[in-house]
Amino acid sequence: MKVEKKYKGLVIKKFNEFFLVESYQKYNSDSNKNFLCKIRKSVNFRNQLVFVGDEVILSQIDTTRKRAIIESLVKRKNLLERPSVANISNIYVICSVQEPKLNLSQVNRFLISAEQMGVEVSLVLTKCDLITEQKRILLVEKFKKWGYQAITLNLNSPKNFTNLMIELKKKKCSIFIGPSGVGKTTLLNMIIPGLNNTTASVSSKIKRGKNTTRNVELFSLSSKSYIVDTPGFNMQTLEIDIRELPNLYPEIYRQVVIKGIHCKFRNCLHINDQGCNLNKNFERYTFYKEMIESFKSHYCPIQAD
Repeated sequence: MKVEKKYKGLVIKKFNEFFLVESYQKYNSDSNKNFLCKIRKSVNFRNQLVFVGDEVILSQIDTTRKRAIIESLVKRKNLLERPSVANISNIYVICSVQEPKLNLSQVNRFLISAEQMGVEVSLVLTKCDLITEQKRILLVEKFKKWGYQAITLNLNSPKNFTNLMIELKKKKCSIFIGPSGVGKTTLLNMIIPGLNNTTASVSSKIKRGKNTTRNVELFSLSSKSYIVDTPGFNMQTLEIDIRELPNLYPEIYRQVVIKGIHCKFRNCLHINDQGCNLNKNFERYTFYKEMIESFKSHYCPIQAD
């Protein structure tokens, strides 16, 4: 039986020209709210493509065959371009402390890449069973100074994993990003029962993991909470306006916005700028300076004011 009404739904999977959409509408006692959909060709999406995580309006709903048509696209809040996922609310940067060994410069770049999305960013450290408790505590303290309360996971202690699960179920749509081989797939297999994504060991030659996940898909953790299963990917090129970079470092943001420290010029980059009042005594300042220098060749100077 076809239902003529239109309902809102969430794209949870995309393959070829088809989309699997979870309808927000309840259909009597039928627990299967997923519909196989195609886009109405006559609809103008303003040159926008539809991605996993997009909210859409469904029409021509066939509750018997579980088919429907995507009538229109709801305005999205954000879009992660690679892998392509829309409407992310939380990004979890996953890094291992060993195998592969923790690379602070790499962690910094992943955090900055996540921060530019304008969503809540968290840091998760995996394989903490491979280091001493003292080293784990030191790492937690280090990243606290960076502005992140690091979640540490230990295979021999499931408590922190349980706490992570509780936290994820309170978020709208979370995604894991991070270098290969740090345990993202293993973690997703633990979070999503029956997922069974294949994992690959860390290459002994190049000392990093091999990408194993292939498709982008949303999985429900609770009635209003989802997590994204994403293809493995390495650090993408950062494309950030150099003037926005200071706002992506919590150490700088806390000083300028929360404490109200003012420099002579409001577009101060906090390097060798005249009248800069930023306290530069924080660990990541070296990383910050390096990023500023690397972006300067693509930066068109503006007049100080």
